Amino acid sequence: MVHPPPQIEQPLLAEPEEDDAPEQRTAVVSRELHGQRLDKALVAMAEEFSRAHLQGLVEQGHVAVDGVVANSASRKVLAGQQIVVDLVPTPESRAFRAEAIPLHTVFEDEHLMVIDKPAGLVVHPAAGNWSGTLLNGVLAHHAAASTLPRAGIVHRLDKDTSGLMVVGKTLPAVTALARAIAAREVHREYLALVHGHLAQESFRVDVPLARDPQSRVRMAVVASGKPAQTDVTRLAMAETADGPVSAVRCKLHTGRTHQIRVHLASRGYPLVGDQMYGGYPALGLQRQALHAARLGFAHPQTGDVLRFEADLPPDLAQAWQQVDTRHGGA
Repeated sequence: MVHPPPQIEQPLLAEPEEDDAPEQRTAVVSRELHGQRLDKALVAMAEEFSRAHLQGLVEQGHVAVDGVVANSASRKVLAGQQIVVDLVPTPESRAFRAEAIPLHTVFEDEHLMVIDKPAGLVVHPAAGNWSGTLLNGVLAHHAAASTLPRAGIVHRLDKDTSGLMVVGKTLPAVTALARAIAAREVHREYLALVHGHLAQESFRVDVPLARDPQSRVRMAVVASGKPAQTDVTRLAMAETADGPVSAVRCKLHTGRTHQIRVHLASRGYPLVGDQMYGGYPALGLQRQALHAARLGFAHPQTGDVLRFEADLPPDLAQAWQQVDTRHGGA
């Protein structure tokens, strides 16, 4: 067992910024841990952390043995040696924090806000994106978000999808909005550019979706998956330098992960730029050509019907005009 002596006054490792200063823990290696690996001694010092996370702290230079920064979690420790570790929190534990991220708010009152999300902004913190997300920005925008589930975010857009989202600012609003989405009472329309010329002017895709059995990062049409319905309307077609492309409007009846992307790809019309589902960069676009253009719902407090529209962002508008020269939007 490791017995911690009094805390030393000067840290042996580089000090982080004050606002993010982690707990520093100090202990002397006991006889029982003599000859054991450093990471095993760290587990005894900080049982609340996983061994993998503590190994990462060693790799990042947050652990010192007898005043010397350790560079290997597998090195052996000796009885009587002093270990100092800066217990930097896991990325997950640090994700739910306020960050000053600009938000394009198109409507806001004391109950909710509607945001026009830019492409490239992640909505929820997750592996690889524990900070710099829309959730972090919402937390900075209004303090009460920290008391709400997911900071009041009741639905999401993929990182590279732009457009409209609604965020609740009170628990009653969040509850009402989530119920409205579940009851399919929220109207959501998207604009997209797809490879190929649609044979039909309009059609419905009604096939269930689930995680792709071959890849956990993808979704797929799976017979045992959740029901999903998307209405697709052709707005324009063109033969471009990058091949045939169609401009379409999609109306969601359900909100499954990657729904529009998978549904259109399943019909042979992958989104321009959506390399995950068979698309490829075209018309100057490197990201998937998908934009949440229209959003409508009943206000959770007043019952008034609210309707919003968001213009295509510049990159997508420029690509859109190459297909539909009549206008650059819906």
